[in-house]
Amino acid sequence: MNNIPYQPFKMAITRVFDAPRELVFKVWTESDHFAKWWGPKGFSLEVTKMEARPGGMFLGCQTSPDGSHVMWGKFAYQEVIAPEKVVFIQSFSDEKGNTIRASFNADWPLEIMNIITLEENEGKTTLTLKGGPLNASAEEQASYEGMAPMLQQGLEGMFDQLADYLASQK
Repeated sequence: MNNIPYQPFKMAITRVFDAPRELVFKVWTESDHFAKWWGPKGFSLEVTKMEARPGGMFLGCQTSPDGSHVMWGKFAYQEVIAPEKVVFIQSFSDEKGNTIRASFNADWPLEIMNIITLEENEGKTTLTLKGGPLNASAEEQASYEGMAPMLQQGLEGMFDQLADYLASQK
């Protein structure tokens, strides 16, 4: 993560999962697991590529339940330290992995830096996700901040899906 210019983190969420840290790390970094819980509720995720290592990339396509909305996204992994940390830059993309603007807002930041840390205590894992715009203009930062409550709600819903998925893996 050295030499990556980013603004101070605008979002921080902490959640305790009833699962060992190694399993939580695994479901964040292996495509077979990741595809079963990542994304908005009801959406399906097709993982085209997932190389969870520094310099690696995730590329995937989310589809709405009725098939009317299709969204590609990618992660550029910066740091992956098993089983304690995953750092990635998240962007909307086309099917080839080229970064594109979000379809819902022309002022949405092109890149979002995310840092996930995992700490285990007595068989449970505390996951902390910090995120915020990377190399964003003032307009992009304002757009991100304006949507922060909706973003937080979406992440909480996704973490509910993660908790359910982890429970199914025991």
